Amino acid sequence: MLPPDEPFALLMTVYGGDREEYVRAAFRSAVADQSLRPAQVVLVQDGPVAPELARCLRELVAASPVEVTFLPLEHNRGLGPALDAGLQASRYDIVARMDADDVAMPHRFQLQVPLVRSGADLVGAGLLEFGADTDDIKGRRIPPSDPYDIARYSRLHDPFNHPTVVYRRSAVLAAGGYGDLPLMEDYWLFVRMIANGARVVNVAEPLVYYRVGDGAYERRGGRALLRSELRLQREMRREGFISRAQYWRNVMVRGGYRLVPTAIRRPFYRGIVAPYGARRNRSRNRADAAANTFADGSAGSLAQIAPAAMAGPGPLTVPNAGPLAAPTLGPGTPPPAGPPRRPRARHPERHRPVRPKARPPEPPPRQDPTQPPLDR
Repeated sequence: MLPPDEPFALLMTVYGGDREEYVRAAFRSAVADQSLRPAQVVLVQDGPVAPELARCLRELVAASPVEVTFLPLEHNRGLGPALDAGLQASRYDIVARMDADDVAMPHRFQLQVPLVRSGADLVGAGLLEFGADTDDIKGRRIPPSDPYDIARYSRLHDPFNHPTVVYRRSAVLAAGGYGDLPLMEDYWLFVRMIANGARVVNVAEPLVYYRVGDGAYERRGGRALLRSELRLQREMRREGFISRAQYWRNVMVRGGYRLVPTAIRRPFYRGIVAPYGARRNRSRNRADAAANTFADGSAGSLAQIAPAAMAGPGPLTVPNAGPLAAPTLGPGTPPPAGPPRRPRARHPERHRPVRPKARPPEPPPRQDPTQPPLDR
């Protein structure tokens, strides 16, 4: 039986390119402003930083309302190795991720952490992209919430918004950790966790403000990202997570996306990629409305469903997903077809019974030419 109040850690990395005011806002939103605070903050300094940022980090450690484990790395290792180092420093199995330039909503951990305490291994959420401040919303990214939709979607696209995830460290380490695949380390980790049988789910509600600013869509393209993209697809193909046909599809679609001009990449991402999860969630809601209601027939909101799932033994229930189970997607295994569709009602006027056709009269017997003609 998992403890209902199991503590958790916050994992945050900072490097020389981060801005002091952004780091302060991110730290405050994920610690002091949270309705459910972490018991430990693991703050990783990935390589040398400017004196102003170093002073900011010292002040955050000294003034933090919770324990901070400060882990300075002598050289910049990159995000994946820095996060792996931070995971080793965590004293708790539940770990929440936070980027150093984003802003967490005050109720983020209040919604996500209980889902991990109740049995999930990896919980993501939606996010809002913002520019100058959190009132300047540029877009939203809503991920698929059902575990089977997540597993199916992962063969083409990262099914989690990395800055929003909360996971069990043991499940991450069982999958091999982040590793060193620059710019794609989170996608590669989540694919291996899914293939390893982790219980995964997304909360569709946006819980993080994600800073985009100038150059955000430029950074989603370029030759460096293309090289990481091709390496990721080779690894996924080598491990049997995708088929040969899916490999070439991904190379053409995702590789081409990295090379097109930003003027094309931006509307493509905002119009097709970002809202995919919301479209899929609406489709599943229509198909599975009965599965996400209480016994009295009333729909359950997130605030209602999560506490009900934690109240006692039984499968974890999350919004838009129903009972949570590990998706059975081992290497080379095709994704499940999902719940059967409800048969369509037959309209009485459109489906009348077909009357049997009248049999034609039998022809008269042929007359033998050697016999006299028959009387008529």
